Amino acid sequence: MPSVPLSGEKAELIERTVAFQGYFRIARYLFRHSLYQGGQSGEIKREVFERGQAAAVLPYDPIRDEVVLIRQFRAGSFVADRHPWSWEIVAGIIEEGETPADVARREAAEEASLQMLDLFPMHSVLLSPGASSETCTSFVGRIDATGAGGIFGLESESENILVKAMPFAEARALLDRGEIDNAVAVMGLQWLALHRDEMRNRWR
Repeated sequence: MPSVPLSGEKAELIERTVAFQGYFRIARYLFRHSLYQGGQSGEIKREVFERGQAAAVLPYDPIRDEVVLIRQFRAGSFVADRHPWSWEIVAGIIEEGETPADVARREAAEEASLQMLDLFPMHSVLLSPGASSETCTSFVGRIDATGAGGIFGLESESENILVKAMPFAEARALLDRGEIDNAVAVMGLQWLALHRDEMRNRWR
C-alpha cells in the first residue's frame, strides 16, 4: 500500500526539464512543499533518475521447497566498487500496455526459461526515493523447478544470465551471510521467509 499522507503534507511542482537523455533519463525538478512547523519551503531543485516502473518475481516451487535465483553483470555494482555479479530475482521494466503481472511472466520466460503457474503479490516499493522515481512491484511465483537452471537472457539486450535452482534453506543462508546485496532479492527472500508456510499450504 502506498504511503498515506499526514495532515497538511502538500507538494507543488514548479518546473520540470530533461537534464540528460541517454540509455536512461535524468530530469531536473523545481518543487515547493509544506513544512511541519507551518508555512512553505523555498524552491527546491532536485535531479531525479527516471528509469521507469519495474516488476519482479521470486520463482518458488512449494513442493520441492526450492527457489530460482539469477546472476548477471551489473554496471551499478561495479561502479559502487562491489563485486559486479550477485544473486537476484527475476525483474524487468514495465512497458506500455503491460501490467506488473505481465512483466513478471514475460521476464521469467526470457531470463530464466520458467513458466509461472500462479502469482501472489508481495509488495510494491520505491527503490531509492531520494534520487529515483523507480518503483518495483514484486510477486512470488509458483513454478515446477524440475530441470530449472542454465544460461539464458536476450542477446539483443546483452544479457548473459546464470539461472540456478536451490533449496530455500540455501538461499536463506546466502542472505544471512550477506552474499545477496540486491535490494529486491533481499526483500523477496525475507518476505518468503515470513510467509513460506502460508504459500506452501496455498499451493500444495
